[in-house]
Amino acid sequence: MVTVEADAGSVEARLRAGWLACPGCAGVLTGWGWARGRSVRGVQRPVWIVPRRSRCSGCGVRHVLLPVLVLARRADVAAVIGAALAAKAETGVGFRRIAAGLGRPAETVRGWLRRFAGRVEAVRVVFTGWCRVLAPDPVLPRPAGSAWADAVAAVTAAAAAVPARFGVGEVAVWEVAVAVSAARLLAPGWPLERQPVGQHELPLPGS
Repeated sequence: MVTVEADAGSVEARLRAGWLACPGCAGVLTGWGWARGRSVRGVQRPVWIVPRRSRCSGCGVRHVLLPVLVLARRADVAAVIGAALAAKAETGVGFRRIAAGLGRPAETVRGWLRRFAGRVEAVRVVFTGWCRVLAPDPVLPRPAGSAWADAVAAVTAAAAAVPARFGVGEVAVWEVAVAVSAARLLAPGWPLERQPVGQHELPLPGS
């Protein structure tokens, strides 16, 4: 799986131009049909997503090109999940109150929070590393009062460093989180024990 920008037209243009690289061998990715479409719960309304499929012209491995709007195997857009994680960091309230505020099932939100809670230090380390990669003189986040808040602060700081690096406007914090984690922010096995930092492109507008 490879994360790409949300603009399908831009993804197609980059596929045709040979500008998308295989994460396994750095070979050129080419179009290979589409994955099955699915509806995910958006901030205000459902979002229909039909991910592009690709095939590496070098190693032959096929990859789904997943837009940075969503995390792997999640039924809600990343912005909603990120809002839940940020609410926990900012207020420390329980999952039921967060779920009520977002209009999501309590058990769903509880699952997000439990998964993130098990990797807050790893998230802080990975995204602090990206701050250093993205900015020549990075403004690293100060301690935010808890390990959870420190992790969210590192994600936010990495997103804040993106515009200057790529010459774009403000980017969505949780789309950066999707890009950095290759859509696996809440997936089992992420991050790797030795998570590579700065070795792949961030698929964001204008990058």
